[in-house]
Amino acid sequence: MTDTVADVLAGALARHGVTSIFGQSNPTSFMLAAERIGIRQVLYRTENAAGVMADGFARVGGRIAVVAAQNGPAATLMVPPMAEAQKVSVPMLVLVQEVPSSARDRNAFQEMDHFALFAGVSKWTRRVDDPSRVEDNVDMAMAVANSGRPGPVVLLLPKDVLQAPAVPSRFRRERDLGAFPLDRPRPEAAAVSQAARLIAKARSPLVVAGGGVHLSGAVEELTALQRVAHLPVVTTNMGKGAVSELDALSLGVAANVTGQRGPAHHHLSLLQKADVVVLVGTRTNENGTEGWTLTSPDATYIHIDMDPLEVGRTYEALRLVGDARSALRDLTDALETCDLTQRQRAGETLRRRIAEGRRRRTEEIQATVSFDARPIAPERLMRELDAVLSPDDVVVADASYSSFWVASYLTAKRAGQRFILPRGLAGLGWGLPLGLGVKLANPDARVVAIVGDGGFAHVWSELETAIREDLPLTVIVLNNQVLGAQRHVELLLFGQTTSGVDFQPVDHAAIARAVGAAGNRIASPDELEPALKDALASSTVTVLDVVVDPDSYPPVRAWDGNTDRIAAGARTGQDAGASLTAAKG
Repeated sequence: MTDTVADVLAGALARHGVTSIFGQSNPTSFMLAAERIGIRQVLYRTENAAGVMADGFARVGGRIAVVAAQNGPAATLMVPPMAEAQKVSVPMLVLVQEVPSSARDRNAFQEMDHFALFAGVSKWTRRVDDPSRVEDNVDMAMAVANSGRPGPVVLLLPKDVLQAPAVPSRFRRERDLGAFPLDRPRPEAAAVSQAARLIAKARSPLVVAGGGVHLSGAVEELTALQRVAHLPVVTTNMGKGAVSELDALSLGVAANVTGQRGPAHHHLSLLQKADVVVLVGTRTNENGTEGWTLTSPDATYIHIDMDPLEVGRTYEALRLVGDARSALRDLTDALETCDLTQRQRAGETLRRRIAEGRRRRTEEIQATVSFDARPIAPERLMRELDAVLSPDDVVVADASYSSFWVASYLTAKRAGQRFILPRGLAGLGWGLPLGLGVKLANPDARVVAIVGDGGFAHVWSELETAIREDLPLTVIVLNNQVLGAQRHVELLLFGQTTSGVDFQPVDHAAIARAVGAAGNRIASPDELEPALKDALASSTVTVLDVVVDPDSYPPVRAWDGNTDRIAAGARTGQDAGASLTAAKG
């Protein structure tokens, strides 16, 4: 049997370490070729979710994920997850079927200009049209996706070209380019030395760690820097877990959860008075900086990032352009040659100050949260979950309030613990498919997906995927019958809400059971601990449908001082609880 272009394509992907493809049969000739050599097809139910699965797989696995889609309408559904991946620097190879080359530009069935479609969400898009260049195309795709600032790339695959006889390439290709970062460039040595001197002499330096620390695999290097120079470290949402939040010099997540009872609320003056700020692997976006207000415009900034365009985007900075792991190693080595007496003297005072802020936060939470209330306070759910999670567990979340609860109330118990939050475009419906991608990349990990009932409705169908593909995880649905963040924003800005924020009662546990998963509806806080332990110990997919207070809100700073306004017109806890309990019956 003569090899086809599809066979060569599948073989090239295997060389790059690809063992599974998120696919729905098309391009069929390619999928058949891939399965013949042992590459697993993970059948998704929607292309939106498939792209998010690929995202989760890559973030945790450190290798590019591959997703395939049919031309036309299926390809259009790949745009949202690709946009998220592009924003947060996650590599992804998207294989898109195209109409036969002979039918191109003739309004063939589902023909579309895919170059135009992907122009804003792909680093690189190419059409495979020369049978002798297939491996070249694949290697270029891998190199672009995994080098520099990682991101999504696209290969367009015409049907007739896939089935054409393979033509051997003149040049042999043997390397595996599937892992990222593909290269680890170092910043200029002189700039590193200057940065070390600035930190050593600083009165009150601060490190802000973003998701790039995880993508670079730089958590050990960041922890070493923190200890050598006695540096306080605060993280963005996506940087959560870059350092242990149990460390005496860790401030937790700041970002956009610095309101009352937020992890860094009582550390705000420390952030705002920092005279030297080290930014690591962060694009200094609006959410990650609380609208660019967390640190002073008078501070001196040092920015470590792979993307030269991100360095100095908002904060003019000493430029340490390069891989975060390489740069942090060099910076720590340079600091060890400096006089760190000032940093050592400041260390104990700093630790006591951070401990005092943590104590005040704990007391405020205890005094203001009704931990025994029904409907359940989300803070109670997070407290119970935090108690049973191990440092090796992975938590994923939906966007909006789900991410805020995770960032604020779960603890990174070691450097490198993963909390996967979709903070690029922050689209709803990401939680469950992120968890499935994580589970495929790390089958031995316990994975918990925390989702709102609004976001979960986007992807209920992927519960069937989880069962069929044997990807057991725990899904916790925050069931409050409302788009909580949307309602609170509308009440704050307009004093009233639109009619588009409230839902009918839904029994998510019943939905889970309908597709063969375990489902448990929880209406009392006393039910949380045993249900969580059982779910985490289960070998099947488990959905915990937790009836939570619709009037609760995470520590968004904009809500501080406006609680009366955002509560105006809100359903009372008693009314909401009665409605949700009725749904159970």
